[in-house]
Amino acid sequence: MIRFFLKERISDLEFQQARRITLDEVARSTVIHRSTLSKIANKKGYNCTIDNLDKLCRFFECRIEEIAEYLPNTLDVER
Repeated sequence: MIRFFLKERISDLEFQQARRITLDEVARSTVIHRSTLSKIANKKGYNCTIDNLDKLCRFFECRIEEIAEYLPNTLDVER
């Protein structure tokens, strides 16, 4: 499963800029639909495109590891 860190990146940016960052602002800046951003932020195991990850990395000026990480499925590990 892939775990996303969108909420953490938004929180970090809010702290750096000392202001509130909304999903609408991220959506406008990245041209990623707000509902897609909401799914990335809140839906466990959401299937996100590489293009969207690229846009988020560009927006947050970060590496892919700061946006997403791979977590092995416990069922796969046991097999």
